[in-house]
Amino acid sequence: MSSRFASLRETLQDEDVRSISRRYFISNGFDGTLTCIGIIVGSFLGGNQSAMEIVRVVAGGTVGLAASGVWSVWEIERAEKLAELRRVEDKLLADLEETELHNRKTRARKVNSFMSGLGPTLGMLLPVLPYFLVGSVLTLLWATVAGVLIGVALLFVFGAYMGNISDQNWVVAGIRTGLVGLVVGAINIALPG
Repeated sequence: MSSRFASLRETLQDEDVRSISRRYFISNGFDGTLTCIGIIVGSFLGGNQSAMEIVRVVAGGTVGLAASGVWSVWEIERAEKLAELRRVEDKLLADLEETELHNRKTRARKVNSFMSGLGPTLGMLLPVLPYFLVGSVLTLLWATVAGVLIGVALLFVFGAYMGNISDQNWVVAGIRTGLVGLVVGAINIALPG
């Protein structure tokens, strides 16, 4: 078990692994958050749904987006890592299967896939937390407002983090991404029906 943690720590220290994982996490987290905002606003405006029905719809969407994130990145990174390995093998005129380089690429793929699935999971599940308070503390309207605000705050955090790591103004970057959540909510309100 100790060697697995040491391997994981080594994998997480690789800047390429962290960079790729960060991109997948933020990109898919962004998708999940915006999807959730669309679902909760659209569900509320559609009426005839209880808080738990909205949670179930979001949970179903979460399963789909998380599975897509994990599976697609697993396949994408598998192809990319194998292509990289083949290029190295061609230069070395050697088979690198089951070598430390091969194992590092496999561990990197696992981390990238996990982070790709984690992003939309958080992005979709955090905004529905207020729905668990409907009836005791919140009305359905206020749970929806709170869910949108949580989604916007999450988008702000994604943007601020990316702004920070790229030496941009993190506040401006956060506001830019947070505004998208408000735009999605407004578009849902403006849709006919």
